[in-house]
Amino acid sequence: MTQRKKIAAIITTFYPASHADVIVTKFVEGFPTDEGLLHPKVDIVSMYMDQIHQNDIGLALAERNDIPVYPSIRQALCLEGNELAVDGVLSIGEHGDYAWNEKEQHLYPRRYFFEQIAGILATSGRSIPVFNDKHLSYNWYDAKWMYDRARKLNIPFMAGSSVPLFWRDPWLEHNLETNLEEALVLSYGGLDAYGYHAFEALQAMVERREGGETGIASVQCLEGEDVWQAGNEGVWSRDLAEAAILVGETKEGNMEELCKEPVVFLITYNDGLEATILHLRGFANEWSYASRVEGEIQATGMRGCGPPYPHFSYLSLNIQEMFLTGIPQYPVERTLLVSGGLEALLDSRYRNHVRLETPHLNVTYQAYEDAPIRPTNLFPSGPSKGV
Repeated sequence: MTQRKKIAAIITTFYPASHADVIVTKFVEGFPTDEGLLHPKVDIVSMYMDQIHQNDIGLALAERNDIPVYPSIRQALCLEGNELAVDGVLSIGEHGDYAWNEKEQHLYPRRYFFEQIAGILATSGRSIPVFNDKHLSYNWYDAKWMYDRARKLNIPFMAGSSVPLFWRDPWLEHNLETNLEEALVLSYGGLDAYGYHAFEALQAMVERREGGETGIASVQCLEGEDVWQAGNEGVWSRDLAEAAILVGETKEGNMEELCKEPVVFLITYNDGLEATILHLRGFANEWSYASRVEGEIQATGMRGCGPPYPHFSYLSLNIQEMFLTGIPQYPVERTLLVSGGLEALLDSRYRNHVRLETPHLNVTYQAYEDAPIRPTNLFPSGPSKGV
């Protein structure tokens, strides 16, 4: 019998509904999906927690399942020995008591986590798959360092958001080489945490356009009345916004009356594609997407779900597949580009909403041909809803 892969979980903190909970718990107890509760094919054999939350549940989970919790990342990967002793790493640097900077970015230790992991891999002479939750880093220098370090060490590397794996209603996935003319995502929540999710949802759609991904030429963030004025002037498409509203989850009423603090991210790609992320806190309750393809509008609502947070099951199943095969399910370049793009947008906001040229974001890549593991229904059902 083939030995099961041994996985280390490197975590900032672990409390109910934290990312550690909605990912690591599933790797231990199973993945609730529309098709049933799927049992893990790999084993969590060690954990490192940077902080113990006052409502911690990680220690109890570890104790119930005989998973040792180590005081360092090195020990978690070496299992008390002196050499690498695991076959994959979950690096979950999300949530916890970490500082914010003046641009309202949460300063999570994702580079530090990856630097420790990569150091152990480099000295062991063996590369194993690593998953980094959400964006690579809050700054481009660290994000690009992580990407380059992974390439140098031949680390199978995945990262990113669960939102591209949400249920879609109506179903929409652009074919490769789609003639995409413009695109928009309707968003909500904080600009760092949820702005990132919106950007990755956008990128997962537009990367499939004709010619593949070409990188980002410039960005600009606008706020308040300037958002509505830009819409009136055609800087962003009100037609696409209305299409996204129709398929999305929003409050009833007029977006301009209900959203008191609108924010818009304006993104110009190197091939000329114009894309928009419209943040409407107080009006939008979920992400939705709209695009114009050869003159026709195509739109979809992106549906997540509360407990047991099954969208993280599909994210985790894709991570597990990489652990088993050594092949990422989708390109990490997507998350690299979004990491840098989000930082540039928050820089624009901090610098009084100026338009910023972004020649450093010349990230080019091709989208996947074979679809990742994800829901095929329009809405969660069965175990995905806790039934």
